[in-house]
Amino acid sequence: MKKMLVSAAFAATVLVPSAAAAQALPAAVIAVVDVQTVTNDCNACKTAAAALRSQITGLQNREKALAAPLETEAKSLQAAADALNGKEPDAALQARAKAFQTKQQSAQTELARQQQQIARNQQYVNKQIADKLNPIFQQVMVRRGANILMEQGSTLATAKTVDVTNDVLAALNAALPSIATTAPVAPAQPKQEQPQGR
Repeated sequence: MKKMLVSAAFAATVLVPSAAAAQALPAAVIAVVDVQTVTNDCNACKTAAAALRSQITGLQNREKALAAPLETEAKSLQAAADALNGKEPDAALQARAKAFQTKQQSAQTELARQQQQIARNQQYVNKQIADKLNPIFQQVMVRRGANILMEQGSTLATAKTVDVTNDVLAALNAALPSIATTAPVAPAQPKQEQPQGR
């Protein structure tokens, strides 16, 4: 039994140093990238940003176009209601009020749908950029000999020699010549079957 404990202790002392040596890490070689600059200055990113701004402007113009006649109709309805001096509105005024509410709800639905589409478009643009950037980060790290890549905004100070922003920007321009600014239509949600009663 004593020989077995001595053998186990000897084996442990021989194996522990080799295990510690296997866990040694290389020295940190850090590079930094300004992702904001990359995503603002890449050629396809600029074009996509302009297209998204155009979509937002179109939405704002549509909102104004829908609001003007609704505002006029609301004032007309309010004037007609005020002229009643507390009397019940006739069927024609009630029909006008109901039609106004329908138009108002329709306009709100249309604008909400367009806002959601623009938000999906923005997410789609961001996804396309991220899908290209992640492998580029790895490629630039290998090319420049870095084993850590940090966002420049996460650092207090860096030397210009560790900044790989221009490398990443050039690679992104080459890898992403254009960006689609209209998200694909989301697949329809399958209808859940209603449980049938007995």
